[in-house]
Amino acid sequence: MISDLARPFDEIVRNMDQELQTLASEGKRLIGYFCTYTPVELIHASGFIPVRILGDAGTVEKAYTLTPDFICPYLRKAVEKGLNGSYKCLDGLVQGYTCDAACGVANIWEANMGADPFHILPLPYVDQDESRSFLRSGLEDLAEILKRAGGDFSQERLADSLDIYGRIRTLMSELYEIRYEHRLPLSAEDFLTIVQAGFITAPERYLSMLHDLIDALPETCDPGEGVPILVSGSLIEETKVLRIIEESGGRVVADDLCTGMRNFVPAYGHGSDPMDQLIDRFMNRFPCPSRSSAEYRLPRLLDLMKHSKACAMVFVFQKYCTPHLSDYPFLNDALKDKGIPSIMVELDETGIMEGQLKTRLESFFEMIGW
Repeated sequence: MISDLARPFDEIVRNMDQELQTLASEGKRLIGYFCTYTPVELIHASGFIPVRILGDAGTVEKAYTLTPDFICPYLRKAVEKGLNGSYKCLDGLVQGYTCDAACGVANIWEANMGADPFHILPLPYVDQDESRSFLRSGLEDLAEILKRAGGDFSQERLADSLDIYGRIRTLMSELYEIRYEHRLPLSAEDFLTIVQAGFITAPERYLSMLHDLIDALPETCDPGEGVPILVSGSLIEETKVLRIIEESGGRVVADDLCTGMRNFVPAYGHGSDPMDQLIDRFMNRFPCPSRSSAEYRLPRLLDLMKHSKACAMVFVFQKYCTPHLSDYPFLNDALKDKGIPSIMVELDETGIMEGQLKTRLESFFEMIGW
């Protein structure tokens, strides 16, 4: 159940179609994206509102004819939702090149839902001077594309957008620090809802809502019961899986999720001009498996476990998520070697088998014996 603190954010998430229609009726132009490696600050600086395309808890019917069986449920459901008209308010689509499935679906989207402007931004994998020059060139091309679509990009506008998104990430990092200290009065379900609302509404409104939330937090909080865990994985849309984890004996104190911490760290980049700052943040993001190796991610995850005092890991993957599933054997073996218990949960297109999942998780948490 969503708490009173998270209820304003839940209103936005539950009424997403209405939220987007309201923004459009106010004259805002909306650009959709799938992955958080999309430069939302540049899109916003060009005069558009970036909107992350989310899927749906419902079944997939129309998208079967357009998408193969071996892509993740999130992308199939996003296409389904697009075909059902939920994103008709979007003007265009911009996608930072991360996993192949997301970029393939972006092309399906353009062909079937329409997107003008439409662009897939190539991204470098390593941080070198040449990589930064390559990314700068790509971002400048995107700014030109958005300008031709009626945008109004400038370095000054980019500086303003970097400031807004940086302040949002700073406030979210503040919430994370309270969570790491086990004194945040929000369930994992609450927390994901708060994150999701930020994907849908205008950043200016979201920033104000986060200020209100933090002002309303009590000074003290019961740390609660349950095994403190870190949830690592891909995008989670359905808050239900997090509720089941906490009802089964776990307590989420940290995450390594695409719909979580990876979106907020670091808050800002550094550089001589706003474009350099945008590039620097990209290069120093908390690593996603689609952009880095498991060997590089492992020490970062162990540091996060230590900082949050988590004593176990729950991996939550979208079925067929190649980047995460490729990293899993290495990470799982490394955790075993260090005596850290872990369990893997796979999210299927048909939904969560609640009873079966609860039994597995309850056994896991009892085994840990916290």
